[in-house]
Amino acid sequence: MCLGVPGCIESISEEDSLTRMGKVGFGGISCEVSLAYVPEARVGDYVLVHVGFALQVVDQNEAQRILEEIGKIEDLMQDDNGKLRPSPPLENPL
Repeated sequence: MCLGVPGCIESISEEDSLTRMGKVGFGGISCEVSLAYVPEARVGDYVLVHVGFALQVVDQNEAQRILEEIGKIEDLMQDDNGKLRPSPPLENPL
């Protein structure tokens, strides 16, 4: 299973279907992302991105819902002071 993070397409720099690239914004941080798998995507669309590839176009409401769920996971990982909790030890270490 992979985690796709939603971001908004800010610009498209290459229109060729195999090398289609765009700048995608993630809450103030922008990254170059391959748009080859989402030829229907346009500037202003939200896409799910995994390891530099946009995998799916989603609407704004779905993007917001996903970000809220990711936020819940982040909250679970923090202690009362906002610091990350240490990971529990593996039950069967190698």
